Amino acid sequence: MSHPCLSCGACCASFRVDCSVHESDEHGGRVPAGLLEEVNAHVCRMRGTDWARPRCAALVGEVGKQARCGIYEWRPSPCREFEAASDACNRVRQRHGLAPLDGLIF
Repeated sequence: MSHPCLSCGACCASFRVDCSVHESDEHGGRVPAGLLEEVNAHVCRMRGTDWARPRCAALVGEVGKQARCGIYEWRPSPCREFEAASDACNRVRQRHGLAPLDGLIF
């Protein structure tokens, strides 16, 4: 069984993603600066996540079918910390018409 995050993408199309400017490759981090928008001197945001219907600019594919993070190895800390099968994960999966991941371990 492949990891469900490789076909889901619900979290990438549900949340605003803010991180430290130091996560940008321009400031010594790994997130490509072209995918970030400056919020202030200390915070930046993944492009596309501040819309009424968020969709991260790094999301590749169609939510719930074949979706993945195009910068998975370089994704910002909020994305690294988001847990598959958590309550938050299952809420956004439900919002996108996907079954919960309860009881699964990844």
